[in-house]
Amino acid sequence: MQVWKEYQEKNKDRFLDELLQLLRIPSVSAKSEHKEDMLICAEAVKQRLYEAGVDTATIYTTDGHPVVYGEKIIDPNKPTVLVYGHYDVQPAEPLELWNSGPFDPVIKDGKIFARGSCDDKGQVYMHIKALEILVKTNTLTSNIKFCIEGEEEIGSPNLGKFVSSHKELLKADCILISDSSMLSLDTPSIDIGVRGLSYIEVEVTGPNRDLHSGVYGGAVANPITILAKMIASCHDENNHITIPGFYDDVTMIPDEERKLMSKAPFNETVYKEDLGVKELWGEKGYTTNERTGIRPTLEINGIWGGYEGEGAKTVLPSKATAKISARLVPDQSSIKITQLLLEHFKKIAPPYVSVNAFEHHGGEPYITPIDSKAYKAAAKAIETTFAKKPIPVRGGGSIPICSLFEKELGIKIVFMGFGLDSDNLHSPNEKFNLENFYKGIETIPYFHKYFTELS
Repeated sequence: MQVWKEYQEKNKDRFLDELLQLLRIPSVSAKSEHKEDMLICAEAVKQRLYEAGVDTATIYTTDGHPVVYGEKIIDPNKPTVLVYGHYDVQPAEPLELWNSGPFDPVIKDGKIFARGSCDDKGQVYMHIKALEILVKTNTLTSNIKFCIEGEEEIGSPNLGKFVSSHKELLKADCILISDSSMLSLDTPSIDIGVRGLSYIEVEVTGPNRDLHSGVYGGAVANPITILAKMIASCHDENNHITIPGFYDDVTMIPDEERKLMSKAPFNETVYKEDLGVKELWGEKGYTTNERTGIRPTLEINGIWGGYEGEGAKTVLPSKATAKISARLVPDQSSIKITQLLLEHFKKIAPPYVSVNAFEHHGGEPYITPIDSKAYKAAAKAIETTFAKKPIPVRGGGSIPICSLFEKELGIKIVFMGFGLDSDNLHSPNEKFNLENFYKGIETIPYFHKYFTELS
């Protein structure tokens, strides 16, 4: 609608300035030193919701970081859309790899560089500004609720309890999430699913103290060497995961869907150049898009032990540790896979070391139906502003709360993300294209319009 475009154009600089203010708050949920920053960020989100036109906004405390809730109810008989997002961000380390301060946003080459610019503050803010446009132009046709949490990056440990105890508050006809990506502005897409997650930590202990590597080397097992061998044994020569039972519940994708996925444009040369690698790696028998969408994986997210300081220290360490995650697909269970992983690493440990393995967090895979009213509204909204029909794809990431929302609230989710896989999510120099940010704000009002019409 022309009135929406005019309002956005008139206020786009203010929209950006407000987002930059939000990005300056180091709301890192994983680090206790940022507990106060989390509260500051929650208050900022609450204030922005009020400014955008919600009737009420409340900060709900949890056993961890708070949840920000807001709503704009125009008519209880109208359709209600629940917007989910998160204001917490990943740790910024390693800081030396950033070209600018992670919490000092910089705009360069049409992109916002800052931690949280895309994941997920920038994408949450698209919805807040879309609400403002609808309210200020008096064109809102649906009720809108917001559930913006502060623990997504640590597995949403307290959101389940909040949702189950606030079912009436969160009651809606669909859930709209933009914590996802699309292929590109030239080739818009909609994620029709996300993978589940199992995240564990494994600690291998050898001798009861660090030892002199000259005096004891060759006589005592080095925990780093043993841990590396244990990890290496989890993949075979075809990069197939060797853990017994890991694939037992994996749903095989029909050839028809694999053919549909193959229609998504993919330039392997550009992909490799962007990542700075000479060759790609993955499970034999599957394409790159399939490996990151329909197949489960096992990855090492961090490994350490021994001396890590400057210079040399000839030490045989007492301990070695690794953080390990598995991305899961339907119908794998995060609970089952986590137990499988914990037991496997304890079982394969040789007798000259001991193993302590424990869970960090997990979440279930989720598939959204493409025949739902919400999906159709999202597809029509994107087609309206992009002049192209979006391609349905499966995302490789995880949003742990998806299956929880559907179970507790009994409603379907639709993903409508405007970020890109190349936006360095969870990495140094995270970015969000200004064009994508503004395109999201332009498109979201159409979702509400079409969802109301379809309902």
